[in-house]
Amino acid sequence: MKKLLYIIGNSKKEEESSSRTVSRRLVNAILEKIDNVELEELNLYEEHIPQLKGCYFESRSAIVSVEARSSLTKEEQREVAKIEQLCDQFKSADIYVLAVPMWSLSFPALVKEYIDCIIQTGKTIAFKNNKPYGLMNDKPRTFIYVQSSGASIPWLLKPALSKGLNYVQDIMKFIGISNFYELLVDGTGDTEEERQEAIKNATSKIPQLVEKLL
Repeated sequence: MKKLLYIIGNSKKEEESSSRTVSRRLVNAILEKIDNVELEELNLYEEHIPQLKGCYFESRSAIVSVEARSSLTKEEQREVAKIEQLCDQFKSADIYVLAVPMWSLSFPALVKEYIDCIIQTGKTIAFKNNKPYGLMNDKPRTFIYVQSSGASIPWLLKPALSKGLNYVQDIMKFIGISNFYELLVDGTGDTEEERQEAIKNATSKIPQLVEKLL
């Protein structure tokens, strides 16, 4: 049984969000096309995502030991446990779909806070000779980044303007997830007609994308 982790990084309701609408269609297509896939959803705006504090770590990206936690407050202990739970949930998945809007050339801050939670020593990364390397190449994994944006971004400008996409792709490859795909809902515009056209265009790319997962 494979696990599909659908991560929602858009604060809008699904029917109001272009990235969530397309992502839901993608998720449904994966479930229909690929056998033995279990869906797990994580809405970053409904789930508590801890803000990382120095007292939660004993070294770089390393959560404090069980023994050291006794010096933390009960609330801090719960926060550490939540960080570990989010990281374990992420590591257990095989396919990832992340739905986000483009905000200020990147993504909502909550997405970065979530990524910081899942980059943990001994779980998703390790260090050798004081240099980090990824641990997520222990099995085939695929990450799909679904992003909506009001304008259509020329491909020549994507390296400069799609900073959120570039960052997520870089960090996923760093931790060992080499199969990375993008599904862009570009040109949602100012009117509902423009938005629906952008959704339609992005949806048309889903079958080809799902084929890559087979």
